[in-house]
Amino acid sequence: MRYDRETMDYAHEHGFSALLGMELSDERPAYGPNDGVSPDFTAPYSPDLEDLVRLHKLARTRRVTTVLEFGTGYSSIILADALDKNRKEIGQTEEFTNLRRNSPFELHIVDGSKEWIEVSASRIPEHLRRYCTFHHSTCSIGTFNGRICHYYDSLPNICPDFIYLDGPAVDQIRGTVRGIHFNHNDRTVLSADIAAIEWLLLPGCFILVDGRTNNARFLRENLQRNWCYSHNPAGDFHTFELREPPLGELNRRQIALCLGADWLRSQEGAA
Repeated sequence: MRYDRETMDYAHEHGFSALLGMELSDERPAYGPNDGVSPDFTAPYSPDLEDLVRLHKLARTRRVTTVLEFGTGYSSIILADALDKNRKEIGQTEEFTNLRRNSPFELHIVDGSKEWIEVSASRIPEHLRRYCTFHHSTCSIGTFNGRICHYYDSLPNICPDFIYLDGPAVDQIRGTVRGIHFNHNDRTVLSADIAAIEWLLLPGCFILVDGRTNNARFLRENLQRNWCYSHNPAGDFHTFELREPPLGELNRRQIALCLGADWLRSQEGAA
């Protein structure tokens, strides 16, 4: 299968070849059923241009300022580039200086593998490294409302307006609960980190889940606030948007600048 023309045009327009350090091909990568879940699968994934274009578009159109990424890879480069462009577009405006954003234009990446962090960090173009902070954390099995799941043991202390969920891998999750563990090729990941920090997030926050359908369903059933959820089976991704009236004037300004007056009116009118 091949990428459509729109995906290729966007990737070329925004310089993905230079960012990724490779020639772009319109042929999609193919993987087997156990690739990505078996600890024997150690080859790095080829970049999926459709996923990367979607990620870049969302980060740019939403003018995101602080990103939390679970897992790392080529996506980290693309998110850093989007933050670079957002900073140049709005970072010096009077509207932005009047916001309360204490981690402005920062990408915080959490991953359970020191080796993958080193590989990913080495790929970041030099002009984008200023935006990236890597956090290594072990990942442990646990429970959320009595349901078996897992958590990273340490998270960056930030308030993201964009979260990208694409980690951890099942073989990175330590421990057992009642004899159950995640080191099984048939088991799906089930991260509860976002559910645990849900009430720390601000209206307008956006979550993109890459694949991980069971994890997305778990979040859909356990998140408590007014999240607008969408599943795209063809693209194999899920989105959550926290659609609530602003918490106060500072949050209102951020929404107005980043998401626009129409988004703001739609929520203030629903209050």
